[in-house]
Amino acid sequence: MGMSSQPPSPAQGSAADSISAAAEDVPAARSAADRRRWIALAVVMTAAFMDLVDVTIVNIAIPSIERDLGASFGAIQWITAGYALAFAAGLITGGRLGDIYGRKRLFLLGITGFTIASALCGFAANPEMLVASRLLQGATAAMMVPQVLAIIHVTFPAHERGKVFGMFGAVIGLGAVSGPLLGALLTQWNLFELEWRPIFLINLPVGIAGIILGRTFISESRAPKALRLDLIGVALVTLALLMLVYPLTRGRELDWPLWGHLCMAGSLFVFAAFGVYEKYKTKRDGSPLVELSLFRVKSFAAGIAVQLTFGIACGIFFLVWTLYMQIGLGWTPLRAGLTGVPFSLAVSTAAGVSVQKLVPRFGRKVLQAGAIIMATGLLLYIWEAGRYGTGIHSWQMILPLTVMGAGMGLIVAPLTDAVLSEVPREHSGSASGLINTTMQMGNALGLGLVSVVFFGVIDEERLLPGQVGTAFAEAFQNSLWWVAGVLAVIFLLMFALPARPKQHIEGGAPDDARPEPVAGQREEAPALAH
Repeated sequence: MGMSSQPPSPAQGSAADSISAAAEDVPAARSAADRRRWIALAVVMTAAFMDLVDVTIVNIAIPSIERDLGASFGAIQWITAGYALAFAAGLITGGRLGDIYGRKRLFLLGITGFTIASALCGFAANPEMLVASRLLQGATAAMMVPQVLAIIHVTFPAHERGKVFGMFGAVIGLGAVSGPLLGALLTQWNLFELEWRPIFLINLPVGIAGIILGRTFISESRAPKALRLDLIGVALVTLALLMLVYPLTRGRELDWPLWGHLCMAGSLFVFAAFGVYEKYKTKRDGSPLVELSLFRVKSFAAGIAVQLTFGIACGIFFLVWTLYMQIGLGWTPLRAGLTGVPFSLAVSTAAGVSVQKLVPRFGRKVLQAGAIIMATGLLLYIWEAGRYGTGIHSWQMILPLTVMGAGMGLIVAPLTDAVLSEVPREHSGSASGLINTTMQMGNALGLGLVSVVFFGVIDEERLLPGQVGTAFAEAFQNSLWWVAGVLAVIFLLMFALPARPKQHIEGGAPDDARPEPVAGQREEAPALAH
């Protein structure tokens, strides 16, 4: 049969024009989708930053809160510990709720609740109201925070996640140190004669903006198969975490009572019961709270172990550092906060460089180098604290803090990528909740160990006023030796991480690195629905 030489009919011409116009619209649609996901990233990272700051911002304002509300020591303990307890206890559940009901929905619910709780904290009329508001703040943060990593995981293809997690690591570093500085500034400025209240009220405009932008730009996602909430699993894991974290939080204040030790020991049995029940739940209906199959993914299991140990190191360091500067050296909160700026900048810079430049070339060795560099910074700090004693200046701390910050930056961003790199998309919420819970557990263990490695070498009963500075300086050095030892353990654990992140081995976009859906097209993947 010969080919027809007839010109196309008007109908054929119209169809061809439509196809051509649609093809021209593809780049514009892809560009719009690209803008949407980067704005969504900015929204969830801002929420993560807000939570990180809120964990540390309160400590600096405790004296002002105590004076203004007439809070007892027990109430002060609950103002700080209540948030951490509610946060740690709800993280795994929050992650699974996102998998079931939608990560965007849970994120918006969490950030709305967090904003309302912040307002209640800021307008608290008495210590009891402030404690209750802090508990609510921690519980709503537990709904919000796990969705951050899950949204990143399902929004960005694997070959881009390294860069994104690098940014996330920088946000973590910035949030960890800027909390005390921001708290010091807001308290010292005494805006509108509100004293400590602006440390909570500052969350209101940020939260409202996050709610509005999140509704517009975050894409909804959930697990592709129907899951049900595991209420018995929620009860068991919450009980186990409370049995572990509560005695650690209150132990020193109560002189380490017997019931506290029994609680911590009993938490191991409750965790074991939780694991047994989760296996049963998996076989029964496939909807466990925690996907135990995740721990068969080597990168995830090893990363969780590193995350826990790293949390212990951070829990010890940040608390003893604050005690050393404000009580031992007698520095003002503002001076102590400003001293941490080089550390924060070093963490942020190293986190970005590590994932974008170093990890693709050197893989796991970057994280191990981070552990060695951070330990080197600790040794420098130990030497300086011993050499200059209570006469040490802020500028003399710049070198050890910068070295330590660079080491931490090399760890925090690639670690998140390593833990989540091989996790199936449908379990990203549960995995994110586990990552955050593990870090919180590590922090709690570290805070509990402070009573041993720091206060354990100070004889408070025989300490004269003029000996406080020297005693705290010596306790600080002792604590840093412990942190250096923990980093040595971290270095060894890192050998169990994958030598290279999966996406870098494959040398291109993996299967799940699909292009963003074009306007008018149907999204095929069940895990991501716009």
